[in-house]
Amino acid sequence: MGFETKTIRIAMNGITGRMGYRQHLLRSILPIRDAGGFTLEDGTKVQVEPILVGRNEAKIRELAELHKVSEWTTDLDAVIADPTVDIIFDASMTSLRAATLKKAMRAGKHIFTEKPTAETLEEAIELAQIGKEAGVTAGVVHDKLYLPGLVKLRRLVDEGFFGRILSIRGEFGYWVFEGDVQAAQRPSWNYRKEDGGGMTTDMFCHWNYVLEGIIGKVKSVNAKTATHIPARWDEAGKEYKATADDASYGIFELETPGGDDVIGQINSSWAVRVYRDELVEFQIDGTHGSAVAGLNKCVAQQRAHTPKPVWNPDLPVTESFRSQWQEVPANAELDNGFKLQWEEFLRDVVAGREHRFGLLSAARGVQLAELGLQSSAERRTIDIPEITL
Repeated sequence: MGFETKTIRIAMNGITGRMGYRQHLLRSILPIRDAGGFTLEDGTKVQVEPILVGRNEAKIRELAELHKVSEWTTDLDAVIADPTVDIIFDASMTSLRAATLKKAMRAGKHIFTEKPTAETLEEAIELAQIGKEAGVTAGVVHDKLYLPGLVKLRRLVDEGFFGRILSIRGEFGYWVFEGDVQAAQRPSWNYRKEDGGGMTTDMFCHWNYVLEGIIGKVKSVNAKTATHIPARWDEAGKEYKATADDASYGIFELETPGGDDVIGQINSSWAVRVYRDELVEFQIDGTHGSAVAGLNKCVAQQRAHTPKPVWNPDLPVTESFRSQWQEVPANAELDNGFKLQWEEFLRDVVAGREHRFGLLSAARGVQLAELGLQSSAERRTIDIPEITL
């Protein structure tokens, strides 16, 4: 007797954008499709069938032809209403996302979405409530937790490598060109607050799940935002005023599952030039060891191998501090982080169970961003209340 084959039809909205196209279509769904799907533990074969959705008909048609995708449309409402569609994926503009997700879940569709899920905490909580009432499987992209560097970092935490964790520090960002001489490598709406742009709104929802996923609960935030570059040029070469923050500097109080207090600090900026190994790096320091992780690499230094530097400004430094750290091996083949989460989510859809990174986690990310902006405006530390549905 042959094993059952399930085909999951996924409508992918906003697929012409950088993340939607490169990470979700090109590096996740198409490889799953082209490999013939994947097999569940019970032998069931799961295949995927993408449907491309977007507002630009010419771009959508071109992508569909290029990647041999048979179905595409500019009618999002029609695809949500289509009873043969199983999942609605959304990677469109933040300002449009909540309305799409509400409509999809009320139509009984499973959803997988980029973040932030909404522009306000109230709306993000409403989404989580709708998802719970609809009984659908809802997943929110938590890609950084699937990256090799952070997988290794989390493994060190689980193994007790750090002893008592004292602090975590993060550096994220790169120089985004203004667009006058060289084209900007991020869309112009990212720098307009009225269109849902802003570094805090964009990245604090990431930092919330990274901190939760590696250290523990985020208890408070103290942030300072800035618009370092006040004018930029859009995709048509027209100058516009940057109304959103392009940098955000945050300090967070955290609590581990064991009850230890940890200090977090993350600098995020699109107006910084990179002098580090990767575009994002996190360093954890603990009583028994420290580690630094980027997207792929992770290095560590344990207590017994920690040197004893002496401060002497009168002599040049002769130590090579970087060479004193040891690389942490992967000890496994680690696939693309977006693809790994897609596969986990699809398994949950087939099984009819909740995805571990759902709309409530996303709401906490929106909450952290909202309170970060409030903290900056009011120049104070703000405690983070529990969210309950």
